[in-house]
Amino acid sequence: MSISVQDLTKVYGTQKAVDSISFTAEPGVLGFLGPNGAGKSTTMKMLTGFIPPTAGTAKVCGFDIGTQSLEGRKHIGYLPESNPLYLDMYVKESMAFVAGVHGISNADERIQEVIELTGLQPEQHKKIGKLSKGYRQRVGLAQAILHDPDVLILDEPTSGLDPNQLIGIRQLIRDLGKTKTIILSTHIMQEVEAVCNRVIIINKGKIVANDTLSGLIQANRGRTLEQIFISLTNN
Repeated sequence: MSISVQDLTKVYGTQKAVDSISFTAEPGVLGFLGPNGAGKSTTMKMLTGFIPPTAGTAKVCGFDIGTQSLEGRKHIGYLPESNPLYLDMYVKESMAFVAGVHGISNADERIQEVIELTGLQPEQHKKIGKLSKGYRQRVGLAQAILHDPDVLILDEPTSGLDPNQLIGIRQLIRDLGKTKTIILSTHIMQEVEAVCNRVIIINKGKIVANDTLSGLIQANRGRTLEQIFISLTNN
């Protein structure tokens, strides 16, 4: 398994943000869904080693993210919801910086490849601070995949993209999911239906559904994903 989570828990004061969840993920695109405050981003931050769990374990490519954090993180590409970027850097300059952090040997070649994959060619010589929100999202995604990680954790990756941009990025995510394990968090149900093989729905820190997309719809008598989501989280 690329990702293995067992009884993962995060407590803030008296609140359990994530309540003893367990799941596994293999190559493909896993939709990680839930209402605001359900524990999605907290779970992603624990998987990436950004924050420590209160209890439980998470392994990425066999490395315990708690005790072998550095090794585990080498296999992860992460696009957080906030998409932090150095706004005073030029696009290609920021990519070179990230390539240096990861010690990528064929950096120039890889940067150009990723710029083409993410459709950044028209903006590659601009400062990030001058880009639209959609292109900033592309820069964040490009930085996440630059070191060719086995696991991608994407928190609202298509935020700010227009319909034309959505088509290209969704296809890129589908293509990456053929060989990589991708956890995709989004509130857009059409996006899940377009790119995800499996779906996990989390509510109030607990997993309330974990199935293939087709299996989940079949088990709910053909209701739409949106209807299933509302029925499981509207309480």
